[in-house]
Amino acid sequence: MTASDTPQTGADTATAPPIPARSWAIIDSTLREGEQFARGNFKTGDKIEVARALDAFGAEYIELTTPMVSLQTAEDIRKLAGLNLNAKLLTHVRCAMDDVQRAVDLGVDGLDLLFGTSSFLREFSHGKNIGQIIESAQKVIGWLKANHPNLELRFSAEDTFRSEEADLMAVYKAVSDLGVHRVGLADTVGVATPRQVYTLVREVRKVIHAECGIEFHGHNDTGCAVSNAYEAIEAGATHIDTTILGIGERNGITPLGGFLARMFTFDPRGLIDKYQLDLLPELDNMIARMVGLPIPWNNYLTGEFAYNHKAGMHLKAIYLNPGAYEAIPPEVFGVGRRIQAASKVTGKHAIAYKAREMGLHYGEEALRRVTDHIKALAEHDELDDAHLETLLREWVSA
Repeated sequence: MTASDTPQTGADTATAPPIPARSWAIIDSTLREGEQFARGNFKTGDKIEVARALDAFGAEYIELTTPMVSLQTAEDIRKLAGLNLNAKLLTHVRCAMDDVQRAVDLGVDGLDLLFGTSSFLREFSHGKNIGQIIESAQKVIGWLKANHPNLELRFSAEDTFRSEEADLMAVYKAVSDLGVHRVGLADTVGVATPRQVYTLVREVRKVIHAECGIEFHGHNDTGCAVSNAYEAIEAGATHIDTTILGIGERNGITPLGGFLARMFTFDPRGLIDKYQLDLLPELDNMIARMVGLPIPWNNYLTGEFAYNHKAGMHLKAIYLNPGAYEAIPPEVFGVGRRIQAASKVTGKHAIAYKAREMGLHYGEEALRRVTDHIKALAEHDELDDAHLETLLREWVSA
């Protein structure tokens, strides 16, 4: 039975209380997973800018590309480590002696070790069986513990959710016994469902030491990255991998903004205490500039229309209390809302509010007629705010 075939309880998911925001940490992987994005090619200056911006935001960890990529990458890691950031710096390396020996002297705070555990990766990537994977982990982790005891270590089973559950438990128990600080669950090809993530995190917790954390890395191939990350937290995960704008291999991973939006609805005070949330637009714009792509129009929190209100019934409520149609206040994340009053789906209340903002007042009959007039014009062409203001003034004059 693979991890993705694990029987689901359902009841646990429904009754488990959300974990407070203060009990988990973000590992932002924009400078590792993000470099695997089709348009991700960060230069040294870009990496410094991204690292400083994430540090100002309050990200607890920043994950960096393996130094095995090139001498320049290794030198960049050393430079980033020299910035003396508050965030801990991690580098992502294979669980192999050559990799870790090159990484340990670069000044990072920890190593994120990985080894593919699915039958796909064992056959087509590294060719080792589960016993050999455990032997390799024992050799590498033992050497690190003996020679670099202050490094924070994570061991991740790559392609977790297409791996046999018994294999996973054997590997996770072995590395936990070796004293790693976290084990990683990686939905490498984005096939996991939220219920599967929840169930597997709970099962992993049973076989690892109490002080060992659980990290979740979720790809977005099937659109479940945010919900999977949330379920991981609800089941007891302690660390979530994100990237700014969700960039990464193929469709990317859990986006920082989307994850924050999901978690804000459960513990807004916790997020406000942990992070400089109003810096999110700056982060998103920075990465959009670096990869040469616009921020998606429907992007979480910072998209152009994320806080656009248009329907008449919505507008009436928004004017009275924005919370009626906004679960997350835009100002918390440094963005504003747009009231699109001049459309064919507008209503008289929206027009009346707009008129009052301009110091204009209509009787009930005049308000109905001017609203109908605006709706009729908007049937043929959307009206902007300037056109709407002109119409309202002309209608009063008439």
